[in-house]
Amino acid sequence: MNQEKKRHQRKPDWLKIKFPQGKAYIQVKEIVEQHKLHTICQSGLCPNMAECWGNGTATFMILGEICTRSCKFCATKTGKPLPVDYDEPMHIAESVKLMELQHVVITSVDRDDLEDYGAAIWAATVNAAKRINPGTTIEILIPDFCGDDRLIVHVCNSRPDVISHNLETVERLTPLVRSKADYRTSLHVLSVIASQGLRPKSGIMLGLGEHHEEILQTMDNLLSAGCEVLTLGQYLQPTTKHLPVEEYVTPKKFDEYRQIALEKGFLFVESAPLVRSSYHAENHVKC
Repeated sequence: MNQEKKRHQRKPDWLKIKFPQGKAYIQVKEIVEQHKLHTICQSGLCPNMAECWGNGTATFMILGEICTRSCKFCATKTGKPLPVDYDEPMHIAESVKLMELQHVVITSVDRDDLEDYGAAIWAATVNAAKRINPGTTIEILIPDFCGDDRLIVHVCNSRPDVISHNLETVERLTPLVRSKADYRTSLHVLSVIASQGLRPKSGIMLGLGEHHEEILQTMDNLLSAGCEVLTLGQYLQPTTKHLPVEEYVTPKKFDEYRQIALEKGFLFVESAPLVRSSYHAENHVKC
């Protein structure tokens, strides 16, 4: 099948997305807008936004909405970011309290323009959220900080409940899919997290042209790095400027990969077409 046809493949029925609605969805939307917050739900065009916001939850994105990298799968804006907002950690913490969240997920754009790649703001955000919301569990989805152990440990020292760093795809496809990020560097990030006594989590997208054996090898690599929680979801092309979908993986196949991953030793696995990093994230703290 040629590239043009791939770009116009019709999505199968299992990828139908619900339209956002409901009182809780409106409430979350208003809080996000009033506090000028950025969410990966919006920036990443997440297919689960209706469900999550409808349940009164959201994944916050710190350090602005403009990323210094231009990964071929990601819908987040890329370019020159705005200056850091040093009041952001408190804004996030207060919003978590206002939403009465039991579990919060925080992620960020890559900030390669900053000397510490944003590590100080990361630590400050987790610390503020914990201080103001002592009963809320916290998961963070971090960038690679260019593999700098010192910066990774600095963020780990804020002691969130779960630290996630996505591998995104198999090793062979990484140079095509990710901008600047390196497969082995990402595994190193996860190993540093594990060395600090925290729960490492990672995720990969399917449907980019990876082979079955490569997926299994990626699982083994993640386990060797100390990763305990795995998410598997279908890659969806955000715009025609992004990589085309090579394959729509069936729900049955996702179920098979979930079973394989559990048998290999992962403590918790989310595997389905619409699964994303923060989907049902509150369950990953309990496993």
